[in-house]
Amino acid sequence: METKHQVHNLIILDESGSMESIKKTIIEGFNEIVQTVKGIEKEFPEQEHFISLVTFNGFGNKILHFIDPASKLEQIDEKRYQPNASTPLYDAMGFSFAKLRQVVENLTDYNVLVTILTDGEENASLEYNGKAIKKLIEELKSKRWTFTYIGADHDVEKFAASISITNTIHFQKNEANMKAMFVKENSSRANYSQKIREKKDTSDNFYEDDDSKK
Repeated sequence: METKHQVHNLIILDESGSMESIKKTIIEGFNEIVQTVKGIEKEFPEQEHFISLVTFNGFGNKILHFIDPASKLEQIDEKRYQPNASTPLYDAMGFSFAKLRQVVENLTDYNVLVTILTDGEENASLEYNGKAIKKLIEELKSKRWTFTYIGADHDVEKFAASISITNTIHFQKNEANMKAMFVKENSSRANYSQKIREKKDTSDNFYEDDDSKK
């Protein structure tokens, strides 16, 4: 049996209190991503997609999915996503990267796509700082990891650049803008799989035609 190229979709989702106002749209958006990844897997049968979803706030990290096959993934709902508390973003990143890295470091035919979605900057981490996360991201980038950062209510490009992430989207906390953001996000995932098929560089220009950068 021929082994397929593994694509690991790691989503790190802010579950701090300030996300409460956009909770419904975030849940809908994640569920759209799941459907998109399922469709991509059908379009690119040589690829096998997995989804890991980690949510975080001041009470800790929650693993809602971990290397679950996209084809078998269930949607999340308001019982599973309940915003509260502060934003320990660095700790969530460090925790998630380390956990997935243990799984993929022995693979040879794989890519990792990391999506970080937050409405605020780091404010509560205890284990990791920005310098450590930047170093980790730079190291993982050389191992076929691609990083994207989607944010609101702060200087998204500046913060992302401080940890060596260049693929960014800034969104506003209204339904129309967020739906447009998720459309952009989902189309970019299809382009990413096309690049893998064509053996092109997947590290940068994830949101190639992003109007928000003009």
